[in-house]
Amino acid sequence: MKLWYVYIMTSKPNGVIYIGVTDIIDERVKEHKLKKYPRSFTSRYNCDRLVYFEEYEQGHKAMVRERQFKKWKRSWKIELIEEMNSNWSDLSMNWKLNYNRLRK
Repeated sequence: MKLWYVYIMTSKPNGVIYIGVTDIIDERVKEHKLKKYPRSFTSRYNCDRLVYFEEYEQGHKAMVRERQFKKWKRSWKIELIEEMNSNWSDLSMNWKLNYNRLRK
């Protein structure tokens, strides 16, 4: 079964917040970390720390949730992150990401 993810990247605790949606979270996080798209928001603002994510079985539900998050006040987003990840730790640190290869 294919899963979809709504995720939040940041530059540092209480820093710049980016919200995205993807069906391949490990590859997408790797793209953010390696700044695959140098002119993108996450590259310009160094959002390379995965601090929150949710999993969905249906892509349209993930996209609805992403749009919902983007309308929220910043304080609500921070509260959401801190409920799951009070230290703002990079949740992808223990993932075995192959940084030598990016999906094309």
